[in-house]
Amino acid sequence: MRVLIVEDEPLIRLGLATAVEEAGYEVVEAGNATEAIRRLEADPQIRLLLTDVDMPGGMDGIALAHHVRDRWPPVRLIVISGKIGVRPGQLPSGARFVSKPYQEPALLAMVAAMAAPDAEAP
Repeated sequence: MRVLIVEDEPLIRLGLATAVEEAGYEVVEAGNATEAIRRLEADPQIRLLLTDVDMPGGMDGIALAHHVRDRWPPVRLIVISGKIGVRPGQLPSGARFVSKPYQEPALLAMVAAMAAPDAEAP
């Protein structure tokens, strides 16, 4: 499965990408929502989006998740944030939320659950 990781902090993105790759997934990276949308347009094999909420530019991770849900419904969504107050009602249907700081094994378990062929569809 191909996973798109969207994080504006390069070191955090690198660490997350490395962990996801080591767990056996293909990784595509983007530094902001605009770049993420370009990656999704160019690569129909992306099946999971892992995005941070806080990003520069006109679209944050929550807006990106809604855009992806509307335009690419099969893509599964995991939204990550250190912010307090991101409520499940703010996220699109089927999206999962992880707060920072997260435990890497727990995040990778969520990725595995979302990547499973029999995972609940959004």
